[in-house]
Amino acid sequence: MIRSTPTINTARLMLCAMRPEDFNRFAEIWRNPCIVHHIGGKPRSRGEAWDSFLRNAGHWQMAGFGQWAVLQQSNRLLIGQAGFFYGNRALGDDFDCYPEAGWVLVPEAQGQGLGLEAAQAAHDWFDRVMPGPLVAMVNSANTVSQKLADKLGYVPMRSCEYNSTPVVLLRRNGPPTRM
Repeated sequence: MIRSTPTINTARLMLCAMRPEDFNRFAEIWRNPCIVHHIGGKPRSRGEAWDSFLRNAGHWQMAGFGQWAVLQQSNRLLIGQAGFFYGNRALGDDFDCYPEAGWVLVPEAQGQGLGLEAAQAAHDWFDRVMPGPLVAMVNSANTVSQKLADKLGYVPMRSCEYNSTPVVLLRRNGPPTRM
């Protein structure tokens, strides 16, 4: 099982391990109300961001997969994260038993196809190294992420509430067939 974070390069992005020097930018991203609007709704304090930052790093050690830092190739600026985790959300055996996919991109990097580029690169790695079902949870109002999930091959399982927020639970049994 992989215990270190592999680096993935795409045409415009680098997906890599989060480094200590990335933390200030990471905390800034998760403090942004536009980022958390569809993810919990509340900006994270610096301490909450630190807990999440460490959880991302530790997940690779514990599970052999995790979330990558998403950096722009042109300037090595952290613009988000993408990857997989076990959320332990108590949403049922059809959800909690599987790795959950997630992706976050800063507003100024959205609308350029970078979210799909990052998420697709992460999913391509997963499909090669740890093939199997994946799940995702998307805020019901987040149509952009729902479209991205659809392009990645996710299909709706059911709608429910998570932390008093309407969400759609999605499942992906493997890569979508490409025509």
